[in-house]
Amino acid sequence: MTRPDPQLGHRGGAALIPISEADVPLHAIPDDGAFALAVITGVEGPSYRPVGAVMAVDADGRMTGNLSSGCIDRDVALQAVQALEDGRARHLRYGVGSPFRDLELPCGGGLDIAVLPRPDPVRLGRARDLLAGREHAVLELGPVTLDIHPGLRFLVFGKGPEASCFAALARSAGYQVELFAPDDDTLHGPARGERLRTPEWPADLAVDARTAVTIFFHDHDWEPVLLAAALRSQAFFVGAQGSLRAHRARCAALSDLGVAEELIARLASPFGLIPSARDPRTLAVSVLAQAVEQARLP
Repeated sequence: MTRPDPQLGHRGGAALIPISEADVPLHAIPDDGAFALAVITGVEGPSYRPVGAVMAVDADGRMTGNLSSGCIDRDVALQAVQALEDGRARHLRYGVGSPFRDLELPCGGGLDIAVLPRPDPVRLGRARDLLAGREHAVLELGPVTLDIHPGLRFLVFGKGPEASCFAALARSAGYQVELFAPDDDTLHGPARGERLRTPEWPADLAVDARTAVTIFFHDHDWEPVLLAAALRSQAFFVGAQGSLRAHRARCAALSDLGVAEELIARLASPFGLIPSARDPRTLAVSVLAQAVEQARLP
């Protein structure tokens, strides 16, 4: 069996494997305990999914999550149903070196997968609660120990179509989004959000290391206090729309507010991957791609 590369650190002698909450569908686990978890424990060569990715399978073979582009998931589900019936874990190999000659991986690599029937619901529930509070959760699943990071979250401040378009796009992509705007038009429709009545950071709005702060104002007077709070937070990405001239002006305003230069340097410039985006949809795609790229786990 191949072994995962050690990453992040160790807990109890086991390598911690960093993985996003989006790759571990704990939310889909039924309360009755009649389910199995299939987890990738090793990768050889190229792979569609990372070590630590999890698929949940119930007693009827229904799957949540995936371990491949579809080439082996159904067979894994069948193995999981059998594991639920006999109560025995499976350790499977697909692709290179596999006994399943009729199941090929188009990528040409190899996958080791552990199928774990009825894992401890208490530990799973504890991990789920930690993630709901946007904290890391360490979870041992068979031969691997996962360091599960909360899913990405976007705090969006702004007024106009750029803010509403970005919020709607990020939400439709499955990310947690909170939109704050001073006007009804921006808050209308699929974007949805809360009224921002003053250019101040909303009370009790916490920011963690898996949160991005994006600001879309044409009236840049709304920006300095919001940006100062964001840059002093744990946010992994902070950016605001505008020209290079606007960026220089906001940096000067932040300096006047006493924000340290090393924090000001965190401000994304340029804002987005596509230079000089001139319509809301292009800007939204450009900024979302930039933020997601920066959020990659080790």
